[in-house]
Amino acid sequence: MSQVFAADVLKGKVAYIAGGTRGMNLAIAKRYATHGAKVVVMSRDPTRCAQAGEAIRALGAEAIGIPCDARDYDSVADTMQHAEETFGPLDIVVAGQAGNFYAPVTGMSTKGFQTVIDIDLVGTFNVFKASFEHLSKEGASLIAITAPEAVRPLHFQAHVCAAKAGVNQLIRVMAQEWGPAGVRVNGISPGPIEGSWGMENVASPSEDLVEMIRRAVPLKRWGTEEDIANTALFLASEAASFITGTIIETDGGVTIASPEMSRFNSIEDLMNDPRVKRKT
Repeated sequence: MSQVFAADVLKGKVAYIAGGTRGMNLAIAKRYATHGAKVVVMSRDPTRCAQAGEAIRALGAEAIGIPCDARDYDSVADTMQHAEETFGPLDIVVAGQAGNFYAPVTGMSTKGFQTVIDIDLVGTFNVFKASFEHLSKEGASLIAITAPEAVRPLHFQAHVCAAKAGVNQLIRVMAQEWGPAGVRVNGISPGPIEGSWGMENVASPSEDLVEMIRRAVPLKRWGTEEDIANTALFLASEAASFITGTIIETDGGVTIASPEMSRFNSIEDLMNDPRVKRKT
């Protein structure tokens, strides 16, 4: 439980988390639950839905898991109806579903490219659009999980870069259109998160690569699922009541890091760079 926010900061709220059955999205679901929300988690895997729902209920919260493919709008709409019938109108909706694999453009099929676009971008559209008629409206908070690749190109990630760039713009447009209804729409852009699927697949081959990634982060550490859950809790709370159309880069500074940041591991390293002028 976050020690920054009151334990009941989300009391009476209903949260729906797409992709909420594992990783950082499950961490978000648990954080919402421990701060008073009733929680609905959704993913394609029925077993993970059941397990996630049970894990959240074990925290003392009301929760259900609903199997659904975010690419299927009608199915998503059905889960929204089910969620409202079970717990009431939705106050918080997180679009966290994602797909990824590593491939150069020349080694990527159109089907593979389209699959990630459909899960990440079309899925976010489906989740948000289908939620609208089920929202509590005034004060409702919608959050999309995006990525640094939305603004920083990364080799072997053309599909993700394209999808997440679209998600960022979708956030901004929906924030404009739905603001008059009192609905806030924002995004979280996680950096390298320890234990996440992406980082495990990128860094697992080599300890040297793990260290290189860490050194490239200005804060000199990998992020944690709790870091993302904290940001999601903030955006869902009244503390963020005047924030919309914003992407919060919870990435340790990755997005703004210069290529040579990996050369420096401390302030002392920076100050000892030969280019730094010394006082005489």
